[in-house]
Amino acid sequence: MRRRIRDEEHAGELNIVPYLDVVVNLVMFVLLSMTGLIALGVVNVSAPRIGGEAAAAAEQPKLLLTVAIAKTGFYVAGAGGVLGADAGKPDATRPPTIPLRDGKYDFVALGEQMKAIKDRFPSETAVILSADPDVLYEVLIQTMDACREATVKRPDGTAERRPLFFDVSLSFLG
Repeated sequence: MRRRIRDEEHAGELNIVPYLDVVVNLVMFVLLSMTGLIALGVVNVSAPRIGGEAAAAAEQPKLLLTVAIAKTGFYVAGAGGVLGADAGKPDATRPPTIPLRDGKYDFVALGEQMKAIKDRFPSETAVILSADPDVLYEVLIQTMDACREATVKRPDGTAERRPLFFDVSLSFLG
């Protein structure tokens, strides 16, 4: 009898590395596309109010506060001229609301302006920051800090932090 040597057939192991590469790439693509869709899916809407024209007349106009950071200083504006006739929207042809002081941005004056606006519009919490492309990141952060909260001194001499416009949105100044 002749012995047959049978080689055990090697089925081999399945190489799953290429499949894992595809799955990882798909997961990363889905995660990145979902974050983009979430950002695009947010729409700011307000429902109509019940009560007719009397309720609409009593309602305070929408502020839509905008602070533009330019090379010459800060422009503070509100929608519909609610901050005054000259503050309808940021305009580079007029002088800034808060000009540079000794070549530097005046964050103290901006904070005082934000406190005055907050006193006039106590229910508003949103501010839109627009910056010139040449403005340093540090200036943008300090502007954001000046718009978000203020330090108020009490009559007894202590200080407390007061929230101003803490819903900050960034926009392109163009």
